[in-house]
Amino acid sequence: MTIYDERPWLQSYDAGIAPDIDVPEGTYVDLLERGLNFKPGLAAFHFLGRTFTYRDLDTLSMRFASFLREKGCNPGDVVGINLPNTPQYLIAMAGTFRAGCVVSGVSPLLTPKEMAYQLNDLSAKVLDTLDAIYENRVQKIRDDVPALKCIIATNIADFLPPHKRILAKLLKKVPMGKVDPIPGKVVVDFKRIVSEARPSLPKAPIGPDDTCLIQYTGGTTGTPKGAVLTHRNMVANISQCIQWLHLTPGSDVYCSGFPFFHAAGLFFGMVSMATANTQCLIPDPRNTKHMCQEISQHPPHIMLQVPSLYQMLVNDPAFSKIDFSRCEVCISGASPFSTEGIAALEAIVGKGKLLELYGMTEASPIITMNPMKGKKKIGSVGIPLPGTRLKLVDVETGTQQVLLGEVGEIIVRGPQVMKGYHGKPEDAAGTLREFENEKWLYTGDVARMDEDGYFFIADRTKDMLIVGGFKVFSREVEEVLSQHKAVEFCAIIGISNPERPDSQIVKAVIQLSKEAAGRGHEDIKKEIMEYCRENLSAYKVPKIIEITDAIPLTAVGKVDKKALRVK
Repeated sequence: MTIYDERPWLQSYDAGIAPDIDVPEGTYVDLLERGLNFKPGLAAFHFLGRTFTYRDLDTLSMRFASFLREKGCNPGDVVGINLPNTPQYLIAMAGTFRAGCVVSGVSPLLTPKEMAYQLNDLSAKVLDTLDAIYENRVQKIRDDVPALKCIIATNIADFLPPHKRILAKLLKKVPMGKVDPIPGKVVVDFKRIVSEARPSLPKAPIGPDDTCLIQYTGGTTGTPKGAVLTHRNMVANISQCIQWLHLTPGSDVYCSGFPFFHAAGLFFGMVSMATANTQCLIPDPRNTKHMCQEISQHPPHIMLQVPSLYQMLVNDPAFSKIDFSRCEVCISGASPFSTEGIAALEAIVGKGKLLELYGMTEASPIITMNPMKGKKKIGSVGIPLPGTRLKLVDVETGTQQVLLGEVGEIIVRGPQVMKGYHGKPEDAAGTLREFENEKWLYTGDVARMDEDGYFFIADRTKDMLIVGGFKVFSREVEEVLSQHKAVEFCAIIGISNPERPDSQIVKAVIQLSKEAAGRGHEDIKKEIMEYCRENLSAYKVPKIIEITDAIPLTAVGKVDKKALRVK
């Protein structure tokens, strides 16, 4: 037996948290129906001045479900939802589930070519999209998506209060597009569906092992892949988080800037509906003014953001004026959060409220989390959720467990681990692999575990550099760089060494802080280089420093290293 088999993390569990979990026998639809019927008069979500109750969500989503069935969608058919965080997304998602169909989030940021790839890979029958995307992108691929039979168009302003809707369209404050017909496809208005379709439907004949979601990975390496997540996967992960976060039905308000097309945002939305809690919908997370207004008007008990968005909020003077006495926890995920950033956030929201977690799309998505009430270790992504087993194995071989305190690739086994990749058995075989006669999810993330069972992410395997035979973890260098007063954001990437094909050169890309703005770049580079020499081993010190106006970020606010590598 190894240290990982002994599960040292159990000693750090909050009181009352069981080490394992009995996954309820049922589907996400069962959880959803329970949430819809808990107290129908409760607010389901707030959206730019308008509130929808669970009674509203029940009726509107049932009409959407009825429409899908009327158009020939059967259990297992795929509906792509190509929207920002709006009421239409939640209505369509709940309706799709209730029809027994499969939801796949389609990012509004995709190009027409990328959109066509995902829709064809899914053989999606229905696409729910914005009218502006319909005109500018869907029309360009109208002949390239033969399986797509129905397109539902909507506008961001459609569910605003009447006076705001009129003003938004008159003043062109929201994107708009023409919805011309496409021969051979049904094109229909979202509002028409939820106002005219009959709000009744027999319960869909689906079971726990049927597909609930097909969520696409970021595609930072290779072709994007759709992770097949079953109802059992989602019920398991939701049940784990309800227990872990001590969630009470119908009593909390959630606020998140994560888009629903991202696994974390979607999961947060699904948890909220399953527990009859209230969501503040944020269609544009970079608009911190609006988010601060929502947080002030509807004080959240739980927030979930990516670290860079927390940093943007901290930098907005309005954020520090908000009363956070009702806020119990600020959850952070998707990328590392610097110790300085955590300190700045907790100085506003309250000490000990930041809770870091670790997850991935292929795990529904939550794997580890710091305890809600117990000890939170700064820089750690916490400990495995109930019923979740983690091991660290040698990065190169993947077959030998590493010793306590050593870094290794995280492998995961638990009820939330995906069924596989849609239509890509070869890729699934490379990710879901046999280890000691059991199937484990190989995450591609490198970490170490301490004696208390807390995990600390070192890097992604693809972000780990080899310099003269030594391993350099980009996160370690970034953590050191982020403490320099001239650095606002930074990213470490490896570039090929022309003198040594088997080695890389460490390159730092830096976005300057306000304090450093206007100073000579060469002087700043010299200061940073000297600082790195004082705080890092010689082989970890960046040999190249590039200063940029803005480091590229992904849709959820993570540093886009793919863009930096191809720059």
